[in-house]
Amino acid sequence: MLTKRIIPCLDIKDGRTVKGVNFTELRDAGDPIELAALYALQGADELVFLDITATVEKRKTLSELVNKIAHKINIPFTVGGGIKTEEDVSVLLQNGADKISINTAAYIDPTIIKSFAKNFGSQCVVLAIDTKCEADGNWYVYLNGGRQKTDTLTTEWAKKAVDLGAGEILLTSMNHDGTKQGFALDITATLSATLPIPIIASGGGGESAHFYDVFTTGKADAALAASIFHYKELAIPDLKKYLNNKGISIRL
Repeated sequence: MLTKRIIPCLDIKDGRTVKGVNFTELRDAGDPIELAALYALQGADELVFLDITATVEKRKTLSELVNKIAHKINIPFTVGGGIKTEEDVSVLLQNGADKISINTAAYIDPTIIKSFAKNFGSQCVVLAIDTKCEADGNWYVYLNGGRQKTDTLTTEWAKKAVDLGAGEILLTSMNHDGTKQGFALDITATLSATLPIPIIASGGGGESAHFYDVFTTGKADAALAASIFHYKELAIPDLKKYLNNKGISIRL
């Protein structure tokens, strides 16, 4: 049985870690290099770095900062933000990333999923999906850091991405993001049950029980959180002990 993963996320803006609620009202959460080193020390299973304004500002991800973080950690490292070409991927891998995360660029040109998977391996390609449950009860894909709604159902886009070679899906519920009220269990469970690749649940983790719920009811393979770790509301070792005691297979 594969162990479930706990993944802290560094949302980066202007070289600092930030966190908001429902993708807005960003506030400073600290130095990303210091936080990364701390999480690796505490036993995080992986680390995700998202340059959240790279796409909107039409620029490349901060490879220099990626390099500095990579030198401070010894766990798998996923980097996203502004990645559009094979050259972008190569630069980040050379600077210490193990995987890359693509979102808007992949939606605009799905063929990059196929080319990245072919050239760097599916295990390197994480498709990030920002999704929102609308009044009609359906979950839709959003682009550009949650600023732009599409008419595409999240389930349809996820399936297409898997067919093209995505090796993992990072699913962020905009409805739950930063609320600390629990993860989006229904859409997470739907994707987990229908797709053959790992699903990382993101958005809404506020207490240990929420992680238990997303691993059991939500059937997620990994759970990502930010503010509860950044602001020291929940320590990774304590969370892992709790999950282990509840019978969840986790790396202690």
